[in-house]
Amino acid sequence: MKESLFGFTLEQLSERLEGYGQKRSRAVQVWDWLYRKRATKFSEMVDINQESNQLLANHFVLQSLNEYTRQESTDGTIKFLFKLQDNNLIETVLMKHKFGLSVCVTTQVGCNIGCSFCASGLLVKNRDLSSSEIVEQIMQVQYYLDLAKHDERVSHVVVMGIGEPFDNFTNVVNAIRIIKDHKGLAIPARHITVSTSGLADKIHEFADIDLKVNLAISLHAPTDELRGQIMKINRAFSIEKVMQAVDYYLMKTNRRITLEYILLKDINDHREHALQLIALIGDRRHLTNVNLIPYNPVGEHRQYQRSEHETLLAFYDTLKKQGINCSIRLEHGTDIDAACGQLRSKQIQA
Repeated sequence: MKESLFGFTLEQLSERLEGYGQKRSRAVQVWDWLYRKRATKFSEMVDINQESNQLLANHFVLQSLNEYTRQESTDGTIKFLFKLQDNNLIETVLMKHKFGLSVCVTTQVGCNIGCSFCASGLLVKNRDLSSSEIVEQIMQVQYYLDLAKHDERVSHVVVMGIGEPFDNFTNVVNAIRIIKDHKGLAIPARHITVSTSGLADKIHEFADIDLKVNLAISLHAPTDELRGQIMKINRAFSIEKVMQAVDYYLMKTNRRITLEYILLKDINDHREHALQLIALIGDRRHLTNVNLIPYNPVGEHRQYQRSEHETLLAFYDTLKKQGINCSIRLEHGTDIDAACGQLRSKQIQA
């Protein structure tokens, strides 16, 4: 099977093309056509000679994802369902904010983390996505924007779609290097956020390579007992292990982290839970932000309900009064199952 050009960093592509007898400068040309001029066919790369162009066509592909369906929300959010070369289906979401256009990318076909409130875990993990399949999700959305001719471009990326990014660590890291390269998509590191359910060993590794991007950790409960009830990953990585990894990350990078917290009615949304969360954060508060997330309905998880808005505001107020940096996540695409915790392909029977 031919390789996708979107899976290579510029250095990796330079080395690969050198192996085919091409000059290293050829990779710069190809990257310019991929990410700046956004060619969708090799024949569009008109300043690359015919022999080199044919070599590229013989060994590589430009598009390995095909749009299967597309849904648009009343709030402007667009959810894309893409078919991969092996016929698996993945979802990608375009969200429109005041600060720009954000794409939520998927990193695995299915998910084995098994958070009991999340739709993504209803699909058992089939495989990891390659770096190219991660990057190409963004490119496919950009092609869509280009066709609309509104002179818009993807400005932010959140790695929060289906799958656990740190369970596909190598491919995700490689994709991030491609996404933020100033000669490529040129999306600034500060505009890229990776979310993990708390794989402590990988948080350590992520700190060591320090890609300068934002890190978010899905905490969702302030105690092991409660977190273990709603997130089975807590059996492998307890809150203590996660927070030790957080300490290492803060020490190593001095970068702010985000703790994600979905509010579930009468389960983790009481004042006592807010106070326990404050105690857990402790003296890390100067480098910690808590992102409170309204629960989004999932048909198969009827045991959970959304916290009342007044409860959410009271939880927020409790944190703020104790000096905790705190925000409430804006909802996008709930009506098309594109919001946080809702992603999965309904074309696939869970």
